[in-house]
Amino acid sequence: MCCVPWPGWMPAAAPFPAMSEQLRLTRDGPWLIADLGAPHRVLSWATHRPGLCTARRVAWREVRDADLTPDLDVPTWLAAALQARGAADAVTMLTSRSLDAATRHTAHVGTAQATCLATVGLSNAERVGARRSDPMTGWGTINLLVRLTPGLTDPALIEAASIATQARTTAVIEAGLDLSTGRATGTGTDCIAIASPPGQNAYCGLHTEIGEAVGRAVHGAVSQGVADWLAGPGRAAPRLSAI
Repeated sequence: MCCVPWPGWMPAAAPFPAMSEQLRLTRDGPWLIADLGAPHRVLSWATHRPGLCTARRVAWREVRDADLTPDLDVPTWLAAALQARGAADAVTMLTSRSLDAATRHTAHVGTAQATCLATVGLSNAERVGARRSDPMTGWGTINLLVRLTPGLTDPALIEAASIATQARTTAVIEAGLDLSTGRATGTGTDCIAIASPPGQNAYCGLHTEIGEAVGRAVHGAVSQGVADWLAGPGRAAPRLSAI
């Protein structure tokens, strides 16, 4: 099991060392693309290709104010940008967090493995069930990809997403970020993508090996990302985040 901030980026379009045997990352300007190694079932509410689909790639697009104007049709803009770079098949999230700050954590439990890649910003943090009325000082979001094995059924992917959500929320609560509405539990624009090769494993609860691996991986990556954000300069600078 490991948890480290992503090291310095290689030149544009250079492949990164694999996070696991079947996950390969490429950074090219404002893009970070994770190649899963083979078609996976992916469950997410990402800006591009949300819902349940089959995909080999999951991507991040880093954005700033100049990229997303109030009158911009964001899904159409993003789809065109992905088409132009030959990546229209990729499930894609938007973030204002620097891609240089991406964190990762891999957990092995028995025969199960889960790897989480996350970008973490908390400028628009919220407490669940209590929206803030005070003005935000900026934007930020938590976007994460979880790639897991062995393969799950589609219903088990939904259960895996619930475990990932619990782990993300736990990591944020443990950071102790207090708002006018109470202790922060996440942000208003978080996104989670769960990827698994097609399989017959029908359960991914807290009592299972794969459920434990998912929880460890997500908690580790988000905890590191939160710590980095809290320690980083200019964390409250105005930004745009995932839609």
